[in-house]
Amino acid sequence: MHLTVILRVLGILLMLFSFASLPSAFVSLYYQDNTYVAFFVAFACTFIVGLCCWLPVRKHQHELRTRDGFLIVVLFWLVLGFAASLPLYLAMDQITFTDAFFEAFSGLTTTGATVLTGLDNLPKAILFYRQQLQWLGGIGIVVLAVAVLPMLGVGGMQLYRAETPGPVKDSKLTPRITETAKALSLIYLWLTIICALAYWVSGMGLFDAICHSFSTIAIGGYSTHDASLGYFDSWLIETIAVFFMLLASANFSLHFIAWRKRSLKHYFVDPEFRFFLFVFLAIAVITVITLAVTKTYDDPLKSFRHGVFESVSILTTTGFSTESFASWPLLLPILLFSSAVMGGCAGSTAGGMKVARVLLIIKQGYREIKRLIHPQGVFLIKLGKKPVSDKVVQAVWGFFSVYTLVYIMIMMLLMASGLDFETSWSAAGASLNNLGPGLGDVANHYGLINNFSKWVLCLAMLLGRLEIFTLLVILTPMFWRR
Repeated sequence: MHLTVILRVLGILLMLFSFASLPSAFVSLYYQDNTYVAFFVAFACTFIVGLCCWLPVRKHQHELRTRDGFLIVVLFWLVLGFAASLPLYLAMDQITFTDAFFEAFSGLTTTGATVLTGLDNLPKAILFYRQQLQWLGGIGIVVLAVAVLPMLGVGGMQLYRAETPGPVKDSKLTPRITETAKALSLIYLWLTIICALAYWVSGMGLFDAICHSFSTIAIGGYSTHDASLGYFDSWLIETIAVFFMLLASANFSLHFIAWRKRSLKHYFVDPEFRFFLFVFLAIAVITVITLAVTKTYDDPLKSFRHGVFESVSILTTTGFSTESFASWPLLLPILLFSSAVMGGCAGSTAGGMKVARVLLIIKQGYREIKRLIHPQGVFLIKLGKKPVSDKVVQAVWGFFSVYTLVYIMIMMLLMASGLDFETSWSAAGASLNNLGPGLGDVANHYGLINNFSKWVLCLAMLLGRLEIFTLLVILTPMFWRR
């Protein structure tokens, strides 16, 4: 392990991230909300710290190893959380450091759990900064930086493997990792621009359109209003949000192939995306019918409108809201919340376990049933027409078992801190799956829970963002042995 190279890369990444404070500073100057000083100070502090890390080891040239990549990713997210919280802490007098870190880290991990209230009255620069953090975190800051690092003499394949979500991490869209990162970034940028234009044309103000496009494509869920997208009370805006949330939950390689081949058929032949759409339709139908039968809304069209929107928002782990699903009748709160455990497709900006893993678990379960009937039979598990090796299936089951244990441990820690069962169960799941809204005391925001619980949930957000193993692997003695 090359600690000097790790420090060098960390310094470069911190210097790059420091520039994230500048757009908000200019927003502050434009709207004259007097928070620009905090953003300029945060920029200077973060850049100087990065420079101090980089300067002493700038001449050390070594190839990054896999273990180096894991350590850089984990360290950078931790350091990044503190750097990202600095503008919030400096600009808002009423906020504690714990709350500033929680808010920033929730944004970076695209969780969308907030401790802030009164968003409609906050300075525009603060609102923009929160949305921007989600946008940066959505594609993965490390993946974005991979496109730049080769020019600085640092290879990036190890970082890409550690950062990219999903059960299969070695597939690349292009032969070179730099080109892969650029392709992902370009797709991400164009989706954001198109989404912002669609919001703007549909009636949003330009500022709100840009901000909500950030959190929509990032599957983040932060909003510039306390009522989230419900503030606009527009079926057209909600329809646009549904479309782009589904699009952002698909594997980004499908977007790349569709763009490269000028064809949409890959979306409908991909087994993971088809299963994702099937689950969405099933949950949406159950939700709409339940709302209509229980007469939660007088107008059946409202049942359809809110039922479909909340189904997409929670399933994709976005966390936007037009209504409080936590207050809906019968099984709906638990059904919708549980759907976030699956989340979106591998290689997307969504959270959760990922559709591919859930699909493989189901197929493995069905194979075991067939083996009981035919003990000597040989049954292959396939995704589409491609067989999946037992090694991959075992890895998926390993992930699921660790995921379950981590979930239980986080929930127990929250209950030990004094939170009730419903709040602990939902807060743990909402953070681990990078969803945001929960049930109980965290149905609307996280500002009322204790500080210990907030730090535990920050750990859960990091575990979810790095898909558990990336963080746990550096805690094993084997990782540190030569």
